[in-house]
Amino acid sequence: MNVCLSLSYEQNAKVLVKSVEKNNKEEKFLETMAKMEVKTSLLDNMIGVGDMVLLEPLNEETFINNLKKRFDHNEIYTYIGSVVISVNPYRSLSIYSPEKVEDYRNRNFYELSPHIFALSDEAYRSLRDQDKDQCILITGESGAGKTEASKLVMSYVAAVCGKGAEVNQVKEQLLQSNPVLEAFGNAKTVRNDNSSRFGKYMDIEFDFKGDPLGGVISNYLLEKSRVVKQPRGERNFHVFYQLLSGASEELLNKLKLERDFSRYNYLSLDSAKVNGVDDASNFRTVRNAMQIVGFMDHEAESVLEVVAAVLKLGNIEFKPESRVNGLDESKIKDKNELKEICELTGIDQSVLERAFSFRTVEAKQEKVSTTLNVAQAYYARDALAKNLYSRLFSWLVNRINESIKAQTKVRKKVMGVLDIYGFEIFEDNSFEQFIINYCNEKLQQIFIELTLKEEQEEYIREDIEWTHIDYFNNAIICDLIENNTNGILAMLDEECLRPGTVTDETFLEKLNQICATHQHFESRMSKCSRFLNDTSLPHSCFRIQHYAGKVLYQVEGFVDKNNDLLYRDLSQAMWKAGHALIKSLFPEGNPAKINLKRPPTAGSQFKASVATLMKNLQTKNPNYIRCIKPNDKKAAHIFNEALVCHQIRYLGLLENVRVRRAGYAFRQAYEPCLERYKMLCKQTWPHWKGPARAGVEVLFNELEIPVEEYSFGRSKIFIRNPRTLFKLEDLRKQRLEDLATLIQKIYRGWKCRTHFLLMRKSQIVIAAWYRRYAQQKRYQQIKSSALVIQSYIRGWKARKILRELKHQKRCEEAATTIAAYWHGTQVRREYRKFFRANAGKKIYEFTIQRIVQKYFLEMKNKMPSLSPIDKNWPSRPYLFLDSTHKELKRIFHLWRCKKYRDQFTDQQKLIYEEKLEASELFKDKKALYPSSVGQPFQGAYLEINKNPKYKKLKDAIEEKIIIAEVVNKINRANGKSTSRIFLLTNNNLLLADQKSGQIKSEVPLVDVTKVSMSSQNDGFFAIHLREGSEAASKGDFLFSSDHLIEMATKLYRTTLSQTKQKLNIEISDEFLVQFRQDKVCVKFIQGNQKNGSVPTCKRKNNRLLEVAVP
Repeated sequence: MNVCLSLSYEQNAKVLVKSVEKNNKEEKFLETMAKMEVKTSLLDNMIGVGDMVLLEPLNEETFINNLKKRFDHNEIYTYIGSVVISVNPYRSLSIYSPEKVEDYRNRNFYELSPHIFALSDEAYRSLRDQDKDQCILITGESGAGKTEASKLVMSYVAAVCGKGAEVNQVKEQLLQSNPVLEAFGNAKTVRNDNSSRFGKYMDIEFDFKGDPLGGVISNYLLEKSRVVKQPRGERNFHVFYQLLSGASEELLNKLKLERDFSRYNYLSLDSAKVNGVDDASNFRTVRNAMQIVGFMDHEAESVLEVVAAVLKLGNIEFKPESRVNGLDESKIKDKNELKEICELTGIDQSVLERAFSFRTVEAKQEKVSTTLNVAQAYYARDALAKNLYSRLFSWLVNRINESIKAQTKVRKKVMGVLDIYGFEIFEDNSFEQFIINYCNEKLQQIFIELTLKEEQEEYIREDIEWTHIDYFNNAIICDLIENNTNGILAMLDEECLRPGTVTDETFLEKLNQICATHQHFESRMSKCSRFLNDTSLPHSCFRIQHYAGKVLYQVEGFVDKNNDLLYRDLSQAMWKAGHALIKSLFPEGNPAKINLKRPPTAGSQFKASVATLMKNLQTKNPNYIRCIKPNDKKAAHIFNEALVCHQIRYLGLLENVRVRRAGYAFRQAYEPCLERYKMLCKQTWPHWKGPARAGVEVLFNELEIPVEEYSFGRSKIFIRNPRTLFKLEDLRKQRLEDLATLIQKIYRGWKCRTHFLLMRKSQIVIAAWYRRYAQQKRYQQIKSSALVIQSYIRGWKARKILRELKHQKRCEEAATTIAAYWHGTQVRREYRKFFRANAGKKIYEFTIQRIVQKYFLEMKNKMPSLSPIDKNWPSRPYLFLDSTHKELKRIFHLWRCKKYRDQFTDQQKLIYEEKLEASELFKDKKALYPSSVGQPFQGAYLEINKNPKYKKLKDAIEEKIIIAEVVNKINRANGKSTSRIFLLTNNNLLLADQKSGQIKSEVPLVDVTKVSMSSQNDGFFAIHLREGSEAASKGDFLFSSDHLIEMATKLYRTTLSQTKQKLNIEISDEFLVQFRQDKVCVKFIQGNQKNGSVPTCKRKNNRLLEVAVP
């Protein structure tokens, strides 16, 4: 019963928990649906207007106010149709996370709030799914965030395209090309800390699946004049500062550079350090990026050497020196910098020095060499530095293209990303601004053309009547600049190429003649000028009315910058460099390929590049990102309306909106339109069963919207006026509130009823539980009372039985005790006489047993160490244990000796056997023996196998060598000694010459009969040979050795092993030795030696050889 109740409780508890969880899940689901509803469209929860096409009323003031309102709420992106306006926030925003990437992935362009990811996704999906080549045009002035926008586009495409080792490698190389190009092509300006000083167009190539295969980068008009001179408050290119800040001391020493920026004339010092920029860390990033892109180590090293050479070129200074003909000639002040440059580049110092001092002009077959004055020398130096850096940058772009180009030749889809300088209007505008603004005129021209074309194509595709749109066509401005006959660039080239004196003033005069009547050209002398008395239009300037506004250009420097002249002497000097990279940068310096034709001018080159770029862009589907800079302080949260207004004008954004709104301001596919507004009509809510277009028609008829306010296309509904769209949104918002109220009412009713049913069910469960609890409690009380009564009764019975048992036990114990005492008395009476007779013997045996037991226990704790040479032994405790004590000592010593022997290896056993043999032979007989005990027997003291000196001796002996030692052989005639090599093998005893290794004597061991030696502390010993043997023809041998004991022992053991007979060892202070036919007595005497402790041998007469031992 208890089990059933417990299960019932658990089941009801689970029901309660599940009900609560279900309610919580439903609430979370509703919250999630509400959030999803908020984010399902561009029109929901708008801050300002997300698409400027819907702005009402449309004027410059409302346009700027809408941008400012969105900017203040961190909404930096706004649409103009499919064009994205991006306002630089000058701070990090959390809108580029991986989660955001997933939000915009595979979503409709207008489905979410405006974002650069939406445009990137639209372009990528059109390329992947519709097989249309795309291009993304990013424009805006310096500091507006163009470079960051291009990085975001590339990062998004890299995130959403395919995965895989090869694909990831391609993506990584494409992304890592940016840090390299930024280091060499970007610089700090007054408007931007990371301003691109070149135009970049990258074609990213994809396969049919949309996975990147590679890319191609094109660069336009690097601002190389920045290498030699920077405006105040600006820096040179980043790489110079990164190299000096981040390179190791070893690398700087190799490049002959110093870390101090002030040591280099080409680096401006007033803004060398930029807040928030770590040049050292960026240098490491660039080196890593070069490695990822595919630069070899020697290539990266060569690039840095060229950068170092450019830096050091700025430190070359010139001084004037008068010649005999009265002309000034330039000379280099300090040739140390020139020397270091030549060491870096591998150029002959004299060749480069002459190139800075002379100029050679070639015409047909004639060569004329003229000297350069100081001004011309400085011009040549700067021209070389600019050309060297510009060509290095072009080489870098080509090298990156080699690494990132597609390796396969299959058909490719292409997405182009154009990051190019925006329209520039400075206080002093020169040739660079003129070229940049010309490029922006062309981009504006293609933007208007492609925008109108796209609009017209959509109207035709949707079968909507097309109405002509009036707009400003800037083709007249482009023609003013690029016309092949009367264009400004053509006249500049013509002025540069004509003979005679050519100056900037003559160029301006020509412009005044040709362009005087042009409505977009003004100068102080032109007929068209309306400012003849205006001092803001100096004589040396001209003004062009661009699409973005009027720009005043200083004509000074136009001719020189367009010429971009590098003296042929410097080109040839560079070609002669030992530096492979520098030599490849100046192919025109090769004397074998001299071309007298004048190189193309900078203006004509850029014009051709722009024409190629425009042609490329026209083959692709365009996508536009217009970048706007909110302030000049590069600070967050500041919105300068005047500055933004200026950018809106020259970007033509209002005109873009008007073009977009000239026909229909808003268009949307039928399915999402019906899905969004179906709740406004009873016939379409909640589900429409027919085609989407029919549902939209029913919806618009029901709402009584005027027919002239909309048109039906093939797949879209077109709404003419934004007011109509806003009216629909207001109706939808009101209807959503009504629906939300209805849903809340139904939900609350359902929730209250569910809660009531749950409470009712819970009340039944609680009542059942209470009744069960009350019965259980009553049962427990009855059961407890019964147990108490039972325990009292059982206790009383147990105590009664215990008392009876205790009384019975006491009676039995008393009877037993009485009987025991009685039986004891009887036994003692009977056996008293036997006990007295044997008591002494038993006591003695017991005492002896206890003494022996104690003796063994004490011996156990007093045992000595296991070392065989340890002679300690516990003292004897009792005299009667003397024999036992000695026997135990003997047994213990034998046991520990055995344990010690068991540890020996076979080699150690052999050594100890020899030592034991020596002990038996010489102990207490030879005084030299004790000193030999501690010396190991090595045998081969001469390393005959390793010493090449004894190679001949080694080859002559085929047996194993037991002893190889140098001994002194005593001369038989005079007692003097001679060094000999003593060799003992298994069968022979050999003597050899120590110097030559030639064997002098060989004695078989069977012919050795005896070994004699004295009992004193000397090393003399005699080897007696068998009479009549071949070896005994000259008599016995007498030797002296430092290892006498070892030699005698090994000779004894070897002879015993081979002949099975013991060799006689004679130890005596006098013994006879056979010398040829005579027997000589060798006598050992004690004496004081002149040479210290060395024994000496002396021949006394024919029969006596005396050895004096100290």
